[in-house]
Amino acid sequence: MEEFTFKGCIEIKELLGKQAADEMKLLEMIEEVPSDSIYYHTHSYFLRHYYIAGPYPNDFANWAAIQVRDRVLGEKLAVVTPWGDKNLEDIRSELMEIIDSHLSETKNISFVVYGQPFYFMKSRIIEVPTGVTVQNLKQLRDALRLIDASAIYNHIFEARLRVRRRKSDFSIWLEDILGRKELAGNIEKIDAYMYSLEGLRQKILQLCEQELRK
Repeated sequence: MEEFTFKGCIEIKELLGKQAADEMKLLEMIEEVPSDSIYYHTHSYFLRHYYIAGPYPNDFANWAAIQVRDRVLGEKLAVVTPWGDKNLEDIRSELMEIIDSHLSETKNISFVVYGQPFYFMKSRIIEVPTGVTVQNLKQLRDALRLIDASAIYNHIFEARLRVRRRKSDFSIWLEDILGRKELAGNIEKIDAYMYSLEGLRQKILQLCEQELRK
């Protein structure tokens, strides 16, 4: 039987030297920056927030709401998630459409008064070994309890970009190797963007426990 090998990850960050102090500049910079920057401010936001699942699940929404104090735009941007079949250019376009529409509706360009400018960064993810492999569901559950949270990120968020099937590594292994299609499907139904990494860990553990009790 093919084992499941847990792999954690680290994020290599780079400041781009680009910033925005108002919403129009934010729109312009989102159009201009490389896709690695869109990735950093959306996908890998969750890698930097292990324990807290806030109301603004990407850096753009958080900045608009907290630094600019434009809660309306923050809430609009908060619905942008890199889930499903979206690629980074799809996410870029969605962000731009929301900001452009918001500026057209308000006829007003909100800017930072007391907060911080938006500093654009980019990053890339590098996998790191954990030395942990499992062969069955019970071992998977036990490992999930202790594994570094970066492995949760890697096998849920990164996997959806990495594989054409747009599924988590956990779901693919559970369905293809262990034949646990229902459990795999239930994991895929989790809205990962509603949870912190630790919250996501607990949700997957709960599903594994339910499956083991059958």
